[in-house]
Amino acid sequence: MTGIAGTLNVSPDADAMARAAADWFAKTLEAREGPLRVALSGGNTPRRFYTLLGNPEHRNRIPWSRVDFYFGDERFVPHDSADSNFHTVRETLMATARIDPRRVHAIPTTGTPDESARAYEAELKQAYGSSTLDPARPLFDVTLLGLGSDGHTASLLPGQPVLGERRHWVAAVSRGRPEARITLTFPALDSSSVVAFLVAGADKAAALARARAGDAAIPAGRLRALGEVVWFADKEAAGRSSP
Repeated sequence: MTGIAGTLNVSPDADAMARAAADWFAKTLEAREGPLRVALSGGNTPRRFYTLLGNPEHRNRIPWSRVDFYFGDERFVPHDSADSNFHTVRETLMATARIDPRRVHAIPTTGTPDESARAYEAELKQAYGSSTLDPARPLFDVTLLGLGSDGHTASLLPGQPVLGERRHWVAAVSRGRPEARITLTFPALDSSSVVAFLVAGADKAAALARARAGDAAIPAGRLRALGEVVWFADKEAAGRSSP
C-alpha cells in the first residue's frame, strides 16, 4: 500500500479546482480499458465537479457505457431529500452526462441503517465477484473523497466504532451526526487503484496537512490506498500543505 501524501494539485479557487479535477477524471477514465467502477463523494465540494463532467469537453471523453458508479457514503434520508448524496449526483452529474441510470448504484435508505449497509455490501460483492478483497484486484478503479474540517472522509467520523471495522465493506454510523449515515469502510476505500480527494476552504487546511502526513488521529489520515492518491485543493485549503 502507498502512503497518503500523494500528489497535491493546488488551484487558485474552488472553481478552478473543480475544473482541474474534472480534466484529470476524464483523462483517467479515458485511458483505462474494460469495465470500470467509480466511488462517488458526497457533500457540497464536488457539486461543481459533477456539473462540469456533463460539459461536452469532458462528457464526450468519458466512456460512460463502461462505468458503474457507487457511493462512498450516504445520509439515511430519502433519495429525493436535498441532504441525499444521490440527490446531488442526480441533479448535477446525471442531469447533464450520458449515464444510464442503471449504472448509478445508490445506497438504499429503506428499512434500518444496518439493513441498508448489508444490502449495499452484498451489491458490491456481487459486482466484485468475490466476498474477499484481493490486493491485486482493487474494488474501485477511482474513488473520489472529500475531507471534513474534523478530518473525516466519507462518513468515517472521529471517535466512532466504524473506524475499527475491518471485516465489513459497508457499515452504518448511528452517532456523530444528526442523521444516521451509511459508509464504505477503510477496507473498501483502500481497495482503489486511484483515490482522489477534493478539498476546498481555509477551514480544511489543518485537516489536509494532517491527512497528507498520515496522522492516524484523524480518520482521513488512516487511509492506506492500494494505489495512487491524488489531492485537488484550492489555495485556501492547501495553505500549509503547499511547497
